[in-house]
Amino acid sequence: MQISNLSTAFPTRPAPATSDWRDVLIHPLVLRLLSFAAVLALWEYAGRIPLSPAFPTFLETMGGLGTIIADGTLSKAFLITLHPLVIGLAVSVLLGVGLGVLMGLHEPSEWLIAPLFIIAQAAPLAALIPILTFAYGIGLTAKIMTVCIMAMPVIVLNTLGAVRNTPKSLLEMSRSFLASRSQGIRLVILPAASPMIFAGLRLGCAAAFIGVILAELLITPTGIGDVISYNQSVADYPKMYAAILAIIVFAVLFIELLERIEVTLFRPESRA
Repeated sequence: MQISNLSTAFPTRPAPATSDWRDVLIHPLVLRLLSFAAVLALWEYAGRIPLSPAFPTFLETMGGLGTIIADGTLSKAFLITLHPLVIGLAVSVLLGVGLGVLMGLHEPSEWLIAPLFIIAQAAPLAALIPILTFAYGIGLTAKIMTVCIMAMPVIVLNTLGAVRNTPKSLLEMSRSFLASRSQGIRLVILPAASPMIFAGLRLGCAAAFIGVILAELLITPTGIGDVISYNQSVADYPKMYAAILAIIVFAVLFIELLERIEVTLFRPESRA
């Protein structure tokens, strides 16, 4: 019998179906759905015990969410909350990336500026909100400042680390090709640092969401913070938890969108 006919004489056995099921069960999307399902099941169970009279079940919370969506309360609150959030994020990204790049390229600037952001990242920044209120009042400026002090430290320090840790081989290559200082920054350092800078932006955005809700709860009740505070005061806990759930879901989707953009732009090998 010829070697070319071995495959027909001894056909390969098909892979067992159990391996296909195992591949499906360990798929990242399936694992995420199972994680969400477990959390929601525990939420429903804790609400039915009940864990606390002020802790509604997941189904009651979804009913409250449907109510505040139907009467327009949620959409109006989101529009108010997004105003300081967008402005604060824009300021944090522009200043944070700029300062991080400056410190990464100029060591004396790092010695001068970096300790401030290291302290800000480690300090309980929520304790500074009364000081901001005293300095800037209870208007939009204080809320923007709250978003900035929450988001900017992580953006600045990630950008600093990204620029400072540019591979030496790339820097040596640019010098061997007689690249100028500006060309080395534009064509070598910034492209190499971009993935880590973008990761810092994702972390900064997550901190910004925390900052804007803290501002609306502690400075003056507006937007989502107003919905949370009001429904807590009237003991309408399903609507209160519905507002909290809505801002969490919005933040998660926004961070997930940024991660998808990051994968598309900087990590093509990780594309789905």
